[in-house]
Amino acid sequence: MTIEDLKRLVARGEGRHLEFKRRVPEPERLAKEVLAFANSGGGHLLLGVDDDGSILGVKDSEEEEFALRRALRMNCRPRIVWSAQRIPITSKRDVILVTVPDSPRKPHFLVVNVEDGSGPAYVRVEDMSLEASPESVMLMQHEHSPNGVNFEFGETELLLMRYLEQYSKVTVDGFAQIADLDVSAAGKLLVTLTRAGILDQYREARGDFYMIHYNG
Repeated sequence: MTIEDLKRLVARGEGRHLEFKRRVPEPERLAKEVLAFANSGGGHLLLGVDDDGSILGVKDSEEEEFALRRALRMNCRPRIVWSAQRIPITSKRDVILVTVPDSPRKPHFLVVNVEDGSGPAYVRVEDMSLEASPESVMLMQHEHSPNGVNFEFGETELLLMRYLEQYSKVTVDGFAQIADLDVSAAGKLLVTLTRAGILDQYREARGDFYMIHYNG
């Protein structure tokens, strides 16, 4: 990538598939950004670019890349495929372009507890990396599942469809309330209907919601 290519990329601004960092942040924060891309269709992380789009570069790109490799090795489960490219800005500064493809091994989790490797998953929502809902995690786990979805379309499902025809969208909490279900059961049913192609899941900063899937 040339400097001109870099300028065009930066001009797009931060979004679902692009994040700027002035330098390599704390390991957990860095890992969170990268794994959110892996869980959400892929993206680019630019190290050495400020939030306002100023292209500053980093002084010691070799040291920054070492910190990057270590953070992703220690803080992501399972391991993430990624690549890095140095783009010279001056004789002493580079921008590091980190490219993260959409992962076939999602969901990826941030390792918070080093003893058992546990921690939350993250996804991109607009220009933010946010903790994934339990339903988003379930959908990622089944994304490449070869098995079909079996369920009976009963009174609860009919109630949901009637609600969606009137109000267009529903949250997990909202569905639990109108169907008199606990939140876990409501979430699992919404995931099942989404996997079956009856609903679509949408993510917002304030939470996920579901709408009827329409073809065309």
